[in-house]
Amino acid sequence: MIKQPIILYEDEFLICAIKPAGIPTQPDKTGDMDMVTFLNQYLDKGQCKNSYIGLIHRLDRPVGGILIFSKKKNIDYKLSQMLLKNEIKKDYLSVVCGDAKQKDTLENYLLKNGKTNLSCVVDKKIKNAKKSVLTYEKLQMIKEEEKYYSLLKITLLTGRHHQIRVQLSYAGIPIWGDTKYNVLQKWQRGNIIALWAYQLTFKHPITNEDMLLKYFPENDPFFRFTIFE
Repeated sequence: MIKQPIILYEDEFLICAIKPAGIPTQPDKTGDMDMVTFLNQYLDKGQCKNSYIGLIHRLDRPVGGILIFSKKKNIDYKLSQMLLKNEIKKDYLSVVCGDAKQKDTLENYLLKNGKTNLSCVVDKKIKNAKKSVLTYEKLQMIKEEEKYYSLLKITLLTGRHHQIRVQLSYAGIPIWGDTKYNVLQKWQRGNIIALWAYQLTFKHPITNEDMLLKYFPENDPFFRFTIFE
């Protein structure tokens, strides 16, 4: 299991790193080490003058995987616009409870509750409800102790608060370990869930080079699936 961030790619314009599950993307009230602070320290150790780390997108604390950060302020806007235009393709792996369909597209409207920091599926007519879309494909299914678990490859088409977690739960296939949205596992304790941002595909904002970054999860329950052998 990955316990420290890993630099996956770096050039003078951007840096892509692996965020371990359980580590915040940015500083929060816990004061725990976060990705932005880690990368700033990493650049400082390399004697980089006027180092800068721009936060482009986030992963929930219990989610691990690939994140892109800019190293120059003028790159922030370029990468942010690419995200808005869906020019950065984000693929995830997740283990869900239940035997999922082989393929499916989930389209719902989500509403975030700022007081509870939770989101839920609502009618599209509700004020501030945001359209949320993802697709998934089942890669493998296993059975343990008379219970089914499915390994999914998920492509996120919109980026909403807790989107994957909420939509999969609403579809009846909640994520393994998700104590917020998986009613079957409310009793569990821990700060990781079986959701991993394993692949990013995009064109480099400066060189226009085709970029494909990939990193597979190594932690439980992913290693229970033979596809990772």
